[in-house]
Order: sequence, then structure tokens, then C-alpha cells
Amino acid sequence: MKILADQNIPCVADAFGDLGEVVVMPGRDIRPQHLRDCQCLITRTVTRVDAALLADSPVEFVGTATIGTDHLDLDYLNAANIGYSNAAGCNAEGAAEYVVSGLFELSRQKNFNPLQLKAGIVGFGNVGSRLYARLDALGIDCLVCDPPLQQSAESEQTFVALDTLLAECNFISLHVPLVRDGEHPTFHLLDAARLPALVENCVLVNAARGEVIDNAALLEVLRQRDDLCVYLDTWENEPLVSRELLQRVDLATPHIAGYSVEGRLRGTQMVLDAACAHFGKSSGWHMSQQLPAPCEIDCGAFPAGLNFWRMLFRRHCDIRRDHDNFLAGGKLDDTGFAVHFDSLRRIYTDRLEYPRFSLANLPFGAPKKTLQALGFHTDSATARDA
Repeated sequence: MKILADQNIPCVADAFGDLGEVVVMPGRDIRPQHLRDCQCLITRTVTRVDAALLADSPVEFVGTATIGTDHLDLDYLNAANIGYSNAAGCNAEGAAEYVVSGLFELSRQKNFNPLQLKAGIVGFGNVGSRLYARLDALGIDCLVCDPPLQQSAESEQTFVALDTLLAECNFISLHVPLVRDGEHPTFHLLDAARLPALVENCVLVNAARGEVIDNAALLEVLRQRDDLCVYLDTWENEPLVSRELLQRVDLATPHIAGYSVEGRLRGTQMVLDAACAHFGKSSGWHMSQQLPAPCEIDCGAFPAGLNFWRMLFRRHCDIRRDHDNFLAGGKLDDTGFAVHFDSLRRIYTDRLEYPRFSLANLPFGAPKKTLQALGFHTDSATARDA
């Protein structure tokens, strides 16, 4: 069997090596001629998988190492009897943690207290529910909007309407899939009608899909209002994002919210498991073999109060570094900027999730229970409950 895979999927050649010959290439460059003798395609969101790509190929299974499937033509795959799988939830932990890092970095940059905000989480799936748990652990009040989940009556969570959430919350974080039609579309969910209605000094975060926010409408609002605080990890027309919008938002990253080491490896593991099941094969590769050793953060010099959290989250993940690296390519032409966007994702610095960290030398009175609820390991000999 021959397998074609996006070269940016971690360990993909080693992981799929037991299943057959693995050829890797940039996902944006995959064309029909590359699939003429392939039975398996492993990709990411940058590759549109539809009849135009697969119609004349022997591909019988498509795996995407991503949580979303909006780049897959599922109707075509079903009609053509081509198996497929995504990696739902693989990067949810990393994405939720990254939003928290962004929130506390913005609080340092704009001088506000995030612990006093009222959060509105739009989408209560894998990422949104984990973000809720982290904000709740920090004592941040949250409202949640998820019409499909509310309609299904499968969750005990209390939900509110989107317009209610927008009217009452001064921290809005979007975590919905991209849905263009049907009863609950999310394309341009925040548009020229809703964006101007954001409350004064609102913090707006999008780590879902870029098209969930009308980027042109957002740019127009930011031209008129300087009170809003905006962090975008996802953008319309990636990798050719609006350069003016890039300069106007307060925090900008190149679609890497879920790029934790564990999240990326989970994506590989999940599509590998699905491919093995489809083809009746097995692989000796497992993500546990690839994880680095646990790390330690020395908190001995950390201050108390809000600055404790700001310092901890920056030590865990310096999101400002990612922002600065992204903006460094802002003056490149379109071709150069597209290469810049993809290269930042391809060579992204390793970022581990909270449970891989032990916190040493916690100051007296440190919020040990909260830290444990977030997932950190604490040094009980040097910290007390608070």
C-alpha cells in the first residue's frame, strides 16, 4: 500500500511505516497526479479533499489529523464509498490552555484583571468545555451558548442565546465548527450586525475557524473602536490573512492554538488507529514513545495575586513570542507571507500541556487547589492550600 501524507503531521512517516510506503509532501501542494497510485491519504485542513482531488485515484481511506472536517467533502466521500476519519478532540487541551495564555497576556498588555471578567463561551464541544473547566477553576464566571447541544438535550450545562451572551459578557471566546448552512450555521456568526454590539472593553478571541468571524466587518469595527481587545488565532483566507487586520488586533497567532506536543501527537495517533482499523493492519508506533520527559517550573520568585498567574502562564507558554514572530512577516508580499505563515506552523516550538509540568517552590499561600484543578502537579512540601 502507498500512503501520501502531509509533511507537517508529526511522526507521520514513522507512524504509518508499518502500513506501507509513506510519501510526504506539503499539504497545500497535493494534487490529483500525486494520488494516482495511493490507497491512503493523510492530511490536514490545508488540503481540500473532494471529487476534484480524488475522482481518478485508488484512494480508499482519508484521514485528517485535525478536529474539523470542513475541508472534506463528506457527501462525496460517502457516495464514493471512501472511508474517512478525523481526530476530534485531539488538540482540545492545548487549545484551551492557549486561550488562557492569550487572555492573561492581554491582561498584562491592556492592564485589566481577567479574573473579574464575565466569560461567554460559544461552542461547548471538546475545546469549549475544557476552556470552561479552566476558567471555572480560576473563578471566572461563564455563560455558554451552543444551540445544537442545547437542542439535543444531551448536556446538563445551562445554555443561553448568543445575543444574550454578547450583551452580558465582556470576554467572548469562539469554539464552534465551521458550518455554512443548515439550522445552525456558524459562517460569519459574528458579522457586521453583531460585532458593533460587543460591550465596551470586550475581549474577543477566535480559536475556532477564521470564517466564524467576518474579518472585513471586524476590521471596520476596529477602525472605529479602540476599546475592543481582540486576539485571533484563526483567520479568513489563510494563509493570505488581511495584513491590516493583522496589525490592528492586539494578539495574533498563525492557527497554532492546538499545537501542543501532545495535541499534535494525538492527531497522528487517532488517524493511525482509524487507518489500521480500515485496512485491517497494525502499527508498532505509539505516541507515548515520542513524549518528552516531564518539566519543572520554579515558582520561587513568583509574586502574589494576579501577577502570579501572569508569570505562570507566560512561563508555561510565551504567546507574545508567537505573536511577534507572526507579525515579523507582515510586510512580505503575498507569496512570501504564505510561506511565512506555513513555516511558523511547521517549525513551531514545542509546547507541553499543564499535566507535563511540576511546580516547585510555590510561595506561601499559593493557590494549590486551583493549580491542581488546572492540571499542574504541585510540590506539597513547599506550598499550602489556599
